[in-house]
Amino acid sequence: MSRGCAGAAAAAVTLWLAGCTTPPPPAQTEPPAPAVSVPTPAPTPEPPPPEKISSAATEREYRLDGARHLYERYGERIFRGKLPPLLQAVGVMRLDIGPRGELRHFEWMRAPDHVPHVKAEIERLVRAAAPYPAPQRLGGVRYVDTWLWDKSGTFQLDTLTEGQLDRLPAPAARPRKAAARAEPSPAVRKATRVTATPGNAKSAPPGGSTRVASGDGTEATVQPR
Repeated sequence: MSRGCAGAAAAAVTLWLAGCTTPPPPAQTEPPAPAVSVPTPAPTPEPPPPEKISSAATEREYRLDGARHLYERYGERIFRGKLPPLLQAVGVMRLDIGPRGELRHFEWMRAPDHVPHVKAEIERLVRAAAPYPAPQRLGGVRYVDTWLWDKSGTFQLDTLTEGQLDRLPAPAARPRKAAARAEPSPAVRKATRVTATPGNAKSAPPGGSTRVASGDGTEATVQPR
């Protein structure tokens, strides 16, 4: 067999073997994941506008607005007039107010620790009074005020205080007892001559005193019995 015939035979066998081989299956591709729709978050509602707005430009000016706010909120708890010389408690507090008037923080600079119930009551009043006037120009403010607390449960703030008495008022004087009336002497009772003084010629009014002369020539005043 020639070399050419051998090559042709080898090529034919290769083609025959290739035709008998099973082709590999096509590669399977995973289907694309379905698109997940993300819901759009609802817009956050804007908070309501502040009830009160302060145009204070300094901490001192805002302290006045804060004190007025507390007086308006607790009008029935305000002590009217000058405070007594002895107070039940004095407390100094610093408040931190946010741009919308929210109470962000408060702290005692001088706490009335000797009367814990008064301290707790002042803290409750401060919290319940929020929101405070919104410091529009300041954006936020920290201010200090002093609570002047009376034993009656009423108070004043140092910013708006009406003052304090130097001493307690003196107690009202007791009325003096009327002096006992002296009984007229027997000589006066027996006297019959009535002496009229000038300008008093008329008879004495009912219930009034009468001037009479005694037996020894002197005069005496007799009260009606």
